[in-house]
Amino acid sequence: MANIQSAIKRIKQSEKQRIRNKPYRTAARTQVKKTRKALVAGDLDTAQSSIQDAIKALDQAAQKGVIHKNNAARRKSRLMKALKAAQTSAE
Repeated sequence: MANIQSAIKRIKQSEKQRIRNKPYRTAARTQVKKTRKALVAGDLDTAQSSIQDAIKALDQAAQKGVIHKNNAARRKSRLMKALKAAQTSAE
């Protein structure tokens, strides 16, 4: 445990932030995982609908500052690229 007052305060702040940010990070990860699972299974209808939820969760996490906006953009781009590849291979 820290002995310096500012370090003690920083630990408390960090814990509060972690608890506040956790739902957004978890939601984003869950939605991305569902989308990837649907893409691997080849279920394009489910993937199409779940990708919208994933994008929403990633945007919300970025807006809240849980993840960086470029990180969210990169993840969304990779999901869309994977969806496009799955659609072209299904045709």
